[in-house]
Amino acid sequence: MTEELKQKLRVLAQKYEVASFTEKDPSQFLSHYSDTKNTEVAAFIASLLAFGNRKQFIPKISYILALADEASGDISSWLKTRAFRKTFISPNGDNSDKFYRFYSYKDMTDLFESLCDVLEESTLGEKVHSEWQKAGDHPVQILGSLFKNCAIVPKGKSSANKRLHMFLRWMVRTDSPVDLGLWTWFDQKDLIIPLDTHVLQQSVELGLISSGKTGRLPPANIKTALKITEALKQVWPYDPCKGDFALFGLGVDVEAH
Repeated sequence: MTEELKQKLRVLAQKYEVASFTEKDPSQFLSHYSDTKNTEVAAFIASLLAFGNRKQFIPKISYILALADEASGDISSWLKTRAFRKTFISPNGDNSDKFYRFYSYKDMTDLFESLCDVLEESTLGEKVHSEWQKAGDHPVQILGSLFKNCAIVPKGKSSANKRLHMFLRWMVRTDSPVDLGLWTWFDQKDLIIPLDTHVLQQSVELGLISSGKTGRLPPANIKTALKITEALKQVWPYDPCKGDFALFGLGVDVEAH
């Protein structure tokens, strides 16, 4: 990687990793609560619904948190008391109705039931930390195992699992106006970039990875995510996911224009 490209990435990251980044991003829900227990859960739910059109999924996340706050005061209480069983109901009363895209009300209540089980023992962060200490697996794999019965939680071994890696970035990265750095037990140098279309396209455009002989974009899988992460370590050896702001932010701007 040339020094010119390294400097360009640094400038882009500085431009986009600012507090205002959260205004139209799902990371806006990181500040919905002031305590760690509720913040972890709200962020986890937000990350799982953060795909597709922002104008569609952000209102869905807001709806869940507003419902929880009105019924129980906060999301953790809503889950632990299982108040969601009486308040999170399809307008038609049919649990198989779609809530967002291909995920149904049942898919969401499966998630809420599993979160309730976790919260009855500890906090989400404490549970993941405990499992990480036992097995040493990557936290994304641990989350997949903890929520193995939840269709909305990605679990593919070859998948980029973008939503879970984004959640982990929120929880782990420190000294950021966006990310919270709550999970200090995991090293941010071991984070993997949340790979979406914007990040993939800009990685190819900038030459971080090759499009190959076909000229098409590489597959959006974990192998590609790891290649991009390794390239970003040439700029930020101890914080490669800082590059997520550079690539994603640039991609959104390019798309807008």
